[in-house]
Amino acid sequence: MRFEYTGRHVEVTPTLRRHVEDHFKKLEHIFTDTTARAHVIIEVEKNRQIGEVILNWREHTLTAKDTNADMYVALTRAIAKIEKQALKLKKKIIDRKQGAMPAALVAPEPDGSLEASPRPPRIINARRYSVKPMTAEEAALRLSSEADQFLVFRDADTNRVGVLYKRRDGNYGLIEP
Repeated sequence: MRFEYTGRHVEVTPTLRRHVEDHFKKLEHIFTDTTARAHVIIEVEKNRQIGEVILNWREHTLTAKDTNADMYVALTRAIAKIEKQALKLKKKIIDRKQGAMPAALVAPEPDGSLEASPRPPRIINARRYSVKPMTAEEAALRLSSEADQFLVFRDADTNRVGVLYKRRDGNYGLIEP
């Protein structure tokens, strides 16, 4: 990792450089490649010490700035902010690489014979029917007076459930178990 230092209204001492570089040595597990560049800006305004770190890494720019009465504390907090940003970015990069499927598997080359598969039929509960005891003739009279296409009833003679339905030819069909 390469470091650049800029001091505004203050001289950048070797101890400040060593402080920053020691903290970044703890972060080497995040910045594994040597392409990372850190620009550290140290600024003094009246009694405020401002530490700013701008890090260029893998076509990304991470920035952090902190103000404190002590320059060492300001730089430490700014580097901690950079560490949080870098961990979040690295996790995002790893998740993107590991979670991605190759495009050839997701969308194979169409050869013209690609057809959509039909959806499986769904069962939709329409409503509940009360099963009343009646004869098949009574069920036919009731079905003729209603707009429904079928009627579920309990046969009064045999006590079995039956279904009476309207046929296309105008007659009625009877389903018995």
